[in-house]
Amino acid sequence: MKAKNILSLIALFVLIACQNDDGNTEVSAILVQVIEIQGTDIASGVNGQMTAKITPENATDKTVSWKVSDAAIAEISPTGLITAKKNGTVTITATAKDKSTVSATKIINITSFSVNPVGYEVSNVTELSTALAKVKAGETILLNGGTYALTSKITLAASGTSDKLITLKAKDGAVRPKLDFSAMPESSANQGIVLTGNYWHIKGIDIYKAGDNGMQVKGSNNVIEFMTFSECSDSGLQLDNGAANNTILNCDSYFNADATLENADGFACKLNAGTGNKFIGCRAWQNLDDGWDGYLRDTDNISTTYQNCWAVKNGYLKTGIKGVGDGNGFKTGGSDDKLLKHNAKYTNCIAAGNVADGFDHNSNRGEVTIYNCSAYDNGKNYSFSSTNPLAKLIIKNSNVLGAFGTALADVVDVTNNSWQNGITVTTDDFTSIDYSQLLGARKADGSLPDVTFFHLKADSDMINKGVDVGLPFNGTLPDLGAFEL
Repeated sequence: MKAKNILSLIALFVLIACQNDDGNTEVSAILVQVIEIQGTDIASGVNGQMTAKITPENATDKTVSWKVSDAAIAEISPTGLITAKKNGTVTITATAKDKSTVSATKIINITSFSVNPVGYEVSNVTELSTALAKVKAGETILLNGGTYALTSKITLAASGTSDKLITLKAKDGAVRPKLDFSAMPESSANQGIVLTGNYWHIKGIDIYKAGDNGMQVKGSNNVIEFMTFSECSDSGLQLDNGAANNTILNCDSYFNADATLENADGFACKLNAGTGNKFIGCRAWQNLDDGWDGYLRDTDNISTTYQNCWAVKNGYLKTGIKGVGDGNGFKTGGSDDKLLKHNAKYTNCIAAGNVADGFDHNSNRGEVTIYNCSAYDNGKNYSFSSTNPLAKLIIKNSNVLGAFGTALADVVDVTNNSWQNGITVTTDDFTSIDYSQLLGARKADGSLPDVTFFHLKADSDMINKGVDVGLPFNGTLPDLGAFEL
């Protein structure tokens, strides 16, 4: 065969190799790896612009598609322009249009449709009490900074509506207001705030030293955002009495301890709570009992979700001394009769340094799903036993440094984790194993601090060793653990 014909055949093979399924010639693309949605809540007007920051900057195709979770509250254009229709909370999703299908989400609160967007501005306890007695759907109470010394609990009984929330929040730019209940004695009747109403948005307030729960939520469809609950004599925030579809966003609960040395958790969605409650970006540390407690009584078969939540050193007191509480990070459920089902889903959560279990079974009979979570230096990292077992346990794409623990249930679907498939995990896999980083100051918008704890090094055996479970990831497959490289 002549050299000219050989070269022609080689060129033909190269052309075929570079063709896509449609027969069109294309060069190798640089895929999108990370999307960061940038934009703010809509507190005035009806429009807000979302933009997508793409990594790497030289990605071949930087275009994204936009989606909004509830078109009744807002719409979003192909260019990321939100048009609000009524007050409420929506999740915005941006998905890369290239073959990476990487996506990102951002929660947007819309409050611009208030009848009276401010309504009340208060600076002391008397003004706060007056405003709370008068506030109605669509109105806002702004708290100026400072300490509000209270001697009795606050009950929020009024309700907003899905398009006219009642808002109670810190005034922008002010020092954080602190509701100080330290004059209250410890008593099961001495909660700080009892929220029986629906459709409230409460944001940016510190609740301190209540005689029982810092906040007890009994209503539904509320958003509790960027709050702290500390040194209370029961769980910092508790959901019960049928409370359903509440979102607890970017809140911290810590140093809570009761005299009985039994009940003070960081967060508790328990007893007779309703279904559909969400914890997003929350932290619980050094609470006497558990970081999160899902123990049930008088309700059954509810579902709760946990996203990007961190449980650290629970079971230790504020002084650093080990207490006598249970000391679990995430207690998924349990009940007096060992029969009740609390279905729980954890994504990108971390349990580190807790006295007892990082992720705990405690006779829960429901279904538990754990995706891309991390556990380190807990009494037991993952603890799901065959006694009063779960109906189903799913663990995927998760990692642990040290002993894994146990994963038993009636149905077990545990695959693609760091303790499987011949993977060996050492401290050399991680940029840092210092979990004190997890307790750093939050960002100005309330989001979690940037950390290097449990971030994988580029040469870790846990890179691209997961399986696609519908969460965003970089590379060919998800990495193992709470953080993608």
